[in-house]
Amino acid sequence: MASVLSYESLVHAVAGAVGSVTAMTVFFPLDTARLRLQVDEKRKSKTTHAVLLEIIKEEGLLAPYRGWFPVISSLCCSNFVYFYTFNSLKAVWVKGQRSSTGKDLAIGFVAGVVNVLLTTPLWVVNTRLKLQGAKFRNEDIIPTNYKGIIDAFHQIIRDEGILALWNGTFPSLLLVFNPAIQFMFYEGLKRQLLKKRTKLSSLDVFIIGAVAKAIATTVTYPMQTVQSILRFGRHRLNPENRTLGSLRNVLSLLHQRVKRFGIMGLYKGLEAKLLQTVLTAALMFLVYEKLTAATFTVMGLKSSHKH
Repeated sequence: MASVLSYESLVHAVAGAVGSVTAMTVFFPLDTARLRLQVDEKRKSKTTHAVLLEIIKEEGLLAPYRGWFPVISSLCCSNFVYFYTFNSLKAVWVKGQRSSTGKDLAIGFVAGVVNVLLTTPLWVVNTRLKLQGAKFRNEDIIPTNYKGIIDAFHQIIRDEGILALWNGTFPSLLLVFNPAIQFMFYEGLKRQLLKKRTKLSSLDVFIIGAVAKAIATTVTYPMQTVQSILRFGRHRLNPENRTLGSLRNVLSLLHQRVKRFGIMGLYKGLEAKLLQTVLTAALMFLVYEKLTAATFTVMGLKSSHKH
């Protein structure tokens, strides 16, 4: 029985990873647009499709997919670390009893923190590779020339010190609240719906998930903007934003942004991000459900628990 259970969690982890990679690949251009809108403040185009068309026109058809491989590899590592930590902690803490919402939330939070600390260097390299060769409107940005993932690590450590790899860690740790907020709204909405009907259809779950994700993303988006700017770390204006992007840094970046662009400056690229996260969450959910169901059917294991 124990072997089946561990095998099941492996199937879930792999299905989750494959689902997220598929979804990320399909909606990757939206993420490219979002990142440009966040980091390159001088861009006149405000809408997602306008930015994407500009990028294609100026940098070629495949430009929206620039940096795809490092993002996908980081995503795989990230998901693996998250699932692994989450399941190990759950096994140790819950020990076969029923888990409560509070426990799940706490375990998810710890898994998120471990994930951030281990995978931030990958995401820093990632953000830079994704923006490499981009035609920026902002002259204050220093261009990079990395040959690939390893070379990027080498150059960042050589030129900026090892701690530069953890640029933007502070906002990332604050962003661990994103899934927590999502989870809270998801559970709340589910309870409201279950008062009216006995069971939820896939569409219900899908819509609740999308709404919860949209709320969580909107609430935490200003932090994501700060995180992107810190990770990119190529703005000439702030040489002192070294190391973990302390609270003072985060607040001053938020303040600068509001001063220059008004409160909406914090939400530049939100439309692309919402489109991407909601659609990605939806597609990932579908791939994940279908894959786990198919795998269990093939292996003759009727999944013991319904998702």
